[in-house]
Amino acid sequence: MMPLPRPAALGQLRFGGRLGWARGAAGALIGVVLAAAFGLSVPDAYHWPWIVAPIGASAVLVFAVPASPLAQPWSVLGGNMLSALVGLLVGHAIGIPMLAAGLAVALAIAVMTYARCLHPPGGACAIVGVLAASAVDGGWSSVLLPLLLNVLALIGTGWLYNNLTGHAWPHVPVQAPPMPQGTWAGTYEKADLDAVIEEWDEVLDVNVQDLDALFRAVERRVLRRWEDDHR
Repeated sequence: MMPLPRPAALGQLRFGGRLGWARGAAGALIGVVLAAAFGLSVPDAYHWPWIVAPIGASAVLVFAVPASPLAQPWSVLGGNMLSALVGLLVGHAIGIPMLAAGLAVALAIAVMTYARCLHPPGGACAIVGVLAASAVDGGWSSVLLPLLLNVLALIGTGWLYNNLTGHAWPHVPVQAPPMPQGTWAGTYEKADLDAVIEEWDEVLDVNVQDLDALFRAVERRVLRRWEDDHR
């Protein structure tokens, strides 16, 4: 049996309508400002950074694509913090920064995957940890504490802002609508969808339950058009 063709790269992402980007941009503005404010609350005597750069990437995910499995609260918290910790450990263990950076990112991917908190900015946090390992205090307090403050502020803002603007966060998967009986619509089963995804062997940045509900909603729309055309 020949495998089904894989999807082409998406040419355009949809952000909930023409002004969907504005909702995400406004949320990122608020989230990053509050994350910075939390960072600035740390006494200057410790010379900690008031914001850690990967927070900007996390804000894009949290506010622009809050339904993404990569943008959920545990992904933001665990992905950033565990990756930074991995980077610090590798940075202290390996004295060659270039090798340490590559190994830290690779290990961070493995750790995030097994901890079920895959988060792309975690790769940047791993490199930040490697670079901070040469700091006077070894990077432990100069990276982990400000990063934790930034992440907690971002998560709190993301929870409040996304829910107030009609996007449940943590994301609640869409429930597939019941399909009409006695028609061709809804004849595929969830197992078919799982089998195709397994056959593609790709990591899709979408909840499978959302994908199933989307397909069934499209089927219902096509069925209504088909019925209208044949009346």
